[in-house]
Amino acid sequence: MRVAVVIVTYNSADVLDGCLRSLAEGARGVELAAVVVADNASADDCLAIAKQATELPMITVQLGRNAGYAAAINAAVDTLDLDELDAVYVINPDCRLVPGSIAPLAESLRTPHRGIAAPYMVNPDGSLQPSLRRTPTVGRAVVEAIIGGDLAGRLGKLGELVTNPREYERPGAFAWATGAAMLLSVPAMREIGPWDESFFLYSEETEYCLRAADLGWLTWYEPASVIEHIGGDSGTNPALAALLIVNKVKLFRRRRGRLAGAVYYLAVLLGEGARALAGRKISKVSFAALLRPSRVMTAS
Repeated sequence: MRVAVVIVTYNSADVLDGCLRSLAEGARGVELAAVVVADNASADDCLAIAKQATELPMITVQLGRNAGYAAAINAAVDTLDLDELDAVYVINPDCRLVPGSIAPLAESLRTPHRGIAAPYMVNPDGSLQPSLRRTPTVGRAVVEAIIGGDLAGRLGKLGELVTNPREYERPGAFAWATGAAMLLSVPAMREIGPWDESFFLYSEETEYCLRAADLGWLTWYEPASVIEHIGGDSGTNPALAALLIVNKVKLFRRRRGRLAGAVYYLAVLLGEGARALAGRKISKVSFAALLRPSRVMTAS
């Protein structure tokens, strides 16, 4: 299969080189037709590093501003001739591909109705990095507010985040997966359309997978494909954590309407409020952001 890789960068020079060096071996078993690095006006050497990777079929795109993750993906895809491709692998610059890891994902997309394929994601120490999600619901938001997302994800299907390691042992369909690494089939991309740029960062992959499902395209998890993800700052950066929470509520309200959206909002608000009272700094910032979402970062 003919596959292009899309990497969105923003001040990612410290991790980009390692990502690029892993691509040739990671693409063993498929044809690596193009590598597109779409840069959101980084202040570091991202584009220079990309241009030095002359062993790859490299394309670079400079957006000229920090336009967000979805906008950069769309700009990257616009440079590709989809008629010449079977799939596009969207990955973060802090990912490292295991040799031969694209091929199982590509093979899984040969089955009808599978439009998105997600790999088994690990931390740098080799441990599981939970990356799969169930459909967002009011009930799951309430449960996660009461007992926390990690525990809820281990108890049957109570939580949105899948945290039970046993559920990562076999392939299957899930509502959505983290946008750090997902292979998109070209037929699905044509029908789903561009990524939603109204989400500057976070929830754009949720929206994309749920919109795909609306059209009959499955998000398929394939554990035979392994990728290492160093991980972003949302778990430690209060501003990014707040943006994640606000966008999560925004997407739910948009898809489910005002009434369900209001209940979902209250559940998330109460959960973050309880954790803020317990002294969690990130929850304090997220709680404040939920009360005044217009003040949350949407661009920089």
